[in-house]
Amino acid sequence: MYLPITLTFAAAASLLNIWLGMRIARLRLQHKVLHGDGQNDTLSRRMRAQANYVEYTPFVLILTGAIELALGSADWLWLLALVYIVGRVLHAFGMDKDFVSKLRQVGILVTWLTILGLAGMALYTAYGAPSRELPPALGMQV
Repeated sequence: MYLPITLTFAAAASLLNIWLGMRIARLRLQHKVLHGDGQNDTLSRRMRAQANYVEYTPFVLILTGAIELALGSADWLWLLALVYIVGRVLHAFGMDKDFVSKLRQVGILVTWLTILGLAGMALYTAYGAPSRELPPALGMQV
């Protein structure tokens, strides 16, 4: 089965991970840090931003793929994948700050809400949808 949302989302997520890694590599070169964070706070924050991204993104990708496989491609799933990617970019920029940043807060909130929404939809699809129909608000049937 062709999964255009999941394929596009996986590609975007991979590119974002490379971008996060490049931000780390630039600082490593600039400050001549081969291993660890070299006691550099900015490098430490960027390393943590990438690690945080890697901790959450697999769950979002798996849930997106499973839902798309079960229900087909839907506009709301495209939108959710896009919002997640934007949220993670905001989180990365927010992690650069050495104070509580709105970008970081919005980014992690988007992440958590995305996972909660996808997990809820996965459970609804598996156990709650009579005759595999979606709620009327989503406007589609399988």
